[in-house]
Amino acid sequence: MNLRLDIRILAGVLVLLGLFQLVPIAAALYFDEPFWPFLSVGLGGVLFGLPLAWYFKAEDQRIRARDGFLIVSLAWILASFYGALPYLTSGALGPVDAIFESVAGFSTTGSTVITDIEGQTRSLLLWRCLTQWLGGMGIIVFTIAILPLLGVGGMQLFKAEVPGPVADKVSPRVAATARQLWLIYVGFTGTEWLALRVAGMTGFDALCHSFTTLSSGGFSTKSASIGAFHSPLIEWIVLFFMLLAGINFILHYRLLTGRLRSVWEDAELRYFLTVIAISSAVFFFLVPRVPGMEGHIGVREALFNTLSILTTTGYGTSNFEVWPSLAQLMILHLMILGGMSGSTSGGVKSLRALLGLRALRVSFFRLIHPRAVRPVKYDGKPVDARVIGAVWSFFTAYVFIGTFCAAIVAFAGYDLVTAISTSLTALGNVGPGLGDIGPTHHFAHFPSYVKFALCFEMIAGRLEIFTLLVIFQPEFWFR
Repeated sequence: MNLRLDIRILAGVLVLLGLFQLVPIAAALYFDEPFWPFLSVGLGGVLFGLPLAWYFKAEDQRIRARDGFLIVSLAWILASFYGALPYLTSGALGPVDAIFESVAGFSTTGSTVITDIEGQTRSLLLWRCLTQWLGGMGIIVFTIAILPLLGVGGMQLFKAEVPGPVADKVSPRVAATARQLWLIYVGFTGTEWLALRVAGMTGFDALCHSFTTLSSGGFSTKSASIGAFHSPLIEWIVLFFMLLAGINFILHYRLLTGRLRSVWEDAELRYFLTVIAISSAVFFFLVPRVPGMEGHIGVREALFNTLSILTTTGYGTSNFEVWPSLAQLMILHLMILGGMSGSTSGGVKSLRALLGLRALRVSFFRLIHPRAVRPVKYDGKPVDARVIGAVWSFFTAYVFIGTFCAAIVAFAGYDLVTAISTSLTALGNVGPGLGDIGPTHHFAHFPSYVKFALCFEMIAGRLEIFTLLVIFQPEFWFR
């Protein structure tokens, strides 16, 4: 591995995070709030990161597969610990809760240990939402530019659109595409901010919710989330941008460059929209059983909650714990599925689910016709067997980690529904769940060891599991 380059890149991440403290500093000055908690953290990041970046200069600029795994994993861990510092320096949270809140931010999970959100300073709430915005864009660049390099399955299908590295270094086209995706991400954020302002939100609330919608994060400036604004128009705006956030950003790029046909012909997009339609229909027929959810209100609630959970944003407009049992079971399924690959959403992703279903169908066909040769196809092209193997391996790891962490929650004395939904919402980067972590609850009541287990799940889920787990393998560190 090229450790000097790895350290230099991580030092650059630290400097960048330090510079982003200027955002909450500006907010603190504007709202006449204490700014020193962010100033001290920002100066610490810059003054510590710059010397490291200067000292660890590397002549060899190649990023190999192992370097990619190490850089990505440590960058998210570093950001999570660094992001906890403003919560500590401001006195808002203790060490464990500060780390949990920061991990939930950068992993765009949306789970929170803050019991009184309105009681926090607006500058701290802005930093809280900014961590999700940074984490959301970070995961897009990661899935588009890094995963093809690491070869962990799924995103290899987009190599033709965004080619992986040539001769062990990131190609100029990947870097250029990443910049274009940044512009799309920023453009969508600005557009949503303007729409929310027109709908009646304050500039501050609109900015925070724009940050956490496009990142599929779900942090809000209100304890009651989006429901606190009591505005159907705001809900429809947020609903639309949650849909955009759940779609592969490569497809947004194609759409903006006029390739409409290639967007509609994308099999994953059609699958994703089908899941939304079916789930919304199920909710629509079940939600009216709840008083006050009839007619057009039921339609909006069905669509909003489908997209909120499926895109793993986790916003709340109503307490779905009072919904019928079948609707709650659907919510658990949507937590697992997640959005599209190359989006800011979590979960197993639509591409893996689609490939898994097609591989299952081919397996049944081969049982009936043992001598037949029938590959799994995507967009009319055969999918490499290694990709299918990686998809099944991912499912196995997902089930194992989810079950193990659910057991930890159950060991802490929580009921089965709480244990299962807590593990699924952390691993899928959703936010709310069922039981003691429902949309009207928080995560502050968990003991410290459960919070650390959930932190591991949130980071593992955000980094597609393999990226984090592989650095714990002895073979990773030795030839």
